[in-house]
Amino acid sequence: MATLFVDKLDPQSGTALEIGTSGDTVTVPSGATFNVAGTLQSGGAAVANTPAFFAFMSSNQTVPNSTATKIEIDTEVVDSDGKFDVSNYRFTPGVAGYYIIGGYFRYDSATDDAYATIYIYKNGSGYYKDVEGKFEVLTKHINQVVYLDTDDYVELYAQQYQGSSITVNGGDPLDTVAATFYGYKLIGV
Repeated sequence: MATLFVDKLDPQSGTALEIGTSGDTVTVPSGATFNVAGTLQSGGAAVANTPAFFAFMSSNQTVPNSTATKIEIDTEVVDSDGKFDVSNYRFTPGVAGYYIIGGYFRYDSATDDAYATIYIYKNGSGYYKDVEGKFEVLTKHINQVVYLDTDDYVELYAQQYQGSSITVNGGDPLDTVAATFYGYKLIGV
């Protein structure tokens, strides 16, 4: 094995630099740093956990009894590619792939024999739901891997069975347990 010591490799003008041949393995050893200042690609596609979003509900919302209700997630914290719609409270990725989609919220002032469910809706229909559980003051959380085409969309829904309407908390998630919704594209799947 020969070692080549250089500070920079440049391809000839108008060409691309290739390291290795098909079937070879290129290794970055432990303790070394691989710094990518440009775009990292795999098979010609950019490798990134985007599009990604994190948003919350800015004020309280009333959820009626026994009715699946869309949570009005109306304030963005992160929206890497502008794909979260704060007026329709939904994420439409624009890039097909597998995504981590999740959310949580807290019901307050419920009776201790009430039941509640949290859902991820895909294209307007229930797709994943958390197990129903009894609560008095309860935080519900859901986190799933969801395959989305470019024009699929996901939303966060709540349902409760107390017999009367109850409140889902809104507000700044740094100050309270506000309803939040988030997602990001998985790399390598």
